[in-house]
Amino acid sequence: MLVSDFDFELPPDLIAQQPPAERGGSRMLTLSRNSGAWQDLRFEDLPDLLKEGDVLVLNDSRVIPARLFGVRPATAGKVEVLLTEQVSDWEWRALVRPARRMTMGQELAFAAPDGEELLHVTVAAHGEFGERLLRFTPVEDFFARLEVLGHVPLPPYIRRPDQPLDRERYQTIFARRHGSVAAPTAGLHFTPGILEQIRARGVVITYLTLHVGLGTFQPVRVPEVAEIRLHAESYSLPAETALQVNRALSDGRRVVAAGTTTVRALEHCAAIGRLEPHTGATSIFLSPGYRFQVAGALLTNFHLPQSTLLMLVSAFAGREKTLAAYRHAVQNGYRFFSYGDCMLII
Repeated sequence: MLVSDFDFELPPDLIAQQPPAERGGSRMLTLSRNSGAWQDLRFEDLPDLLKEGDVLVLNDSRVIPARLFGVRPATAGKVEVLLTEQVSDWEWRALVRPARRMTMGQELAFAAPDGEELLHVTVAAHGEFGERLLRFTPVEDFFARLEVLGHVPLPPYIRRPDQPLDRERYQTIFARRHGSVAAPTAGLHFTPGILEQIRARGVVITYLTLHVGLGTFQPVRVPEVAEIRLHAESYSLPAETALQVNRALSDGRRVVAAGTTTVRALEHCAAIGRLEPHTGATSIFLSPGYRFQVAGALLTNFHLPQSTLLMLVSAFAGREKTLAAYRHAVQNGYRFFSYGDCMLII
């Protein structure tokens, strides 16, 4: 199977550059895994498509303001850093620019608008994916300082600087655990009111954490799907979620995964035989031919052509059905990617 088998035509004007006017105001395309039939709905219709006994699993990872702009103190040269993964208390993997100048021992400084230096970094190592390992000088209230210095790490296809609005809208309303450098975008659509309607239908709502990391920024550079290898991302499966998922599977009830991050975490845990409380890291790659063990329905945004996320959706719904639904979405003006509309595959 070739990566090019997952291509489709996408007019640039369908790539959402701003969130919808109101959270929860997106369109939603439903797709049947069995028949391939689709229906044009709104996200606010989601509660009516769920049923008593379903278990809805959400990713509660919180996006950090991971893009930093600073200087190299020795030369005053400007630098840009995108934190991608925390590996210890004071060490982070990061993408850096200009990369060629980020040699071992290079020092970087990041100052507040008033000139006060808030964070100081030393380049500690080079990584296999082109990233650097950065070692921060220990400080109090690291994440509070990051909130002052950092910018929302909008994806590169959003061709504008981050704005104050993005601090709220590029974050789910249930985000709790710091660590992601990209939003689990299927979760962006939920509002308190919609969650309450879902609970009122007898649906169990529960959470896990998967921190979106470097892999989300890495384009596919190999021609064959079998050659693809993903960067590992950390996750946590809490006791309550493990309990509810296991009960649902035992009873034959449906597990609804909100987002590709959620489904990857659940399927990884099933694949290693650990649907029990634990933390770990996963580089699982779900492509056509994979047999899903946990997810019975999938809520997801529309994804990039030839991307691993489109391959995951194709594994769940079938490649031909998925691409046919994408063609329908393009023809009917659906908004694509992070701030775009969504699909419910049932």
